[in-house]
Amino acid sequence: MTRRDHQTDARMAAHRMDVDRRVFLGGLSALAATAFAGGAEAAEAWPTTNVRIVVPFAPGGPADGSARILADIMAPQLGHPIVVDNRAGAGGVIGITSAAQSKDRHTLLMGSTSMTITPTLRPKAVTYDVLRDFDPIGMVSSQPLVVVVPSSSPIKSIDDLVAAARAKPDALTAANSGNGSLAHLTTELFCAKVGVSIISVPYRGESAITPDLLSDRVSLGFLNLPVMLPLIRDGKLRALAVTTPQPSPDLPGVKSLRELGIEGVEAEGWAALFAAKGIPEEGLARLEQLLDQALRSQQVRDRFKAFGVAPVISGRAKLKEFIAAETERWSQVIKTRGIKAD
Repeated sequence: MTRRDHQTDARMAAHRMDVDRRVFLGGLSALAATAFAGGAEAAEAWPTTNVRIVVPFAPGGPADGSARILADIMAPQLGHPIVVDNRAGAGGVIGITSAAQSKDRHTLLMGSTSMTITPTLRPKAVTYDVLRDFDPIGMVSSQPLVVVVPSSSPIKSIDDLVAAARAKPDALTAANSGNGSLAHLTTELFCAKVGVSIISVPYRGESAITPDLLSDRVSLGFLNLPVMLPLIRDGKLRALAVTTPQPSPDLPGVKSLRELGIEGVEAEGWAALFAAKGIPEEGLARLEQLLDQALRSQQVRDRFKAFGVAPVISGRAKLKEFIAAETERWSQVIKTRGIKAD
């Protein structure tokens, strides 16, 4: 082989190496571009189908109403319908468990106060753990409890109530919507804080309470303001105080228990939005943002006000802290007061 042949072979080999190098680098670039595109697609892929909000109660209550209003507002922004799925039963356990077990990556839960009560009250019935099985999205709404007595009652103030309960222990009766309900726990918390004894009387829902409360067959109740408000305005019930730290704009002149000198009995019904595990971080962040925007809108505020609740804006981190604190607080009340489920 001549020297010229060796030079020709060397040039051809170098050319092949250069071609191979360009093909290899081109392949890497294409692979990187595909990976980037795939990542962008994954970030934008949620939701890919209808989103479901499980409401663990029957239609018509504050949690259900809040879910339906938010579904109307948020669905166009998500680009997919949001369907409200009522799964009532066992104090919310059936619906919450159903949502916790969902693996479709498109299930939300409209949680409420019972989520922080039931695990301690019914430990054998509860298989879910709120902070293990759900990602908090944000608070949604709240409504105070109101301390009410029949309009015919001689009790005209919280001072009168405390004095009557101290004068005759166990003579007064307080209606609630079931053992372990928020109304029941708040009554027990009140009794513990002021040092009185009042007999709690469980009913099957607040609608069953009204006839006995109006006829003075039961002395009082720590009950949901939206339900009691029409009866208060009609003069059939007397409002003594509300259980939120601040007074309610719906009850001018009625102070909070805190304002009346009774600390530590703050209680309110609330609703909050959670996501069953599996929704990607980008989806959770988007839900948090859309929820915040919805709750700040005048449309949502007006619609919430129509059925007696106020929007509450918190975000994911604050809701997680709130759930942990409320679970601990109500757990202590249940244990120290010896409260049992129905």
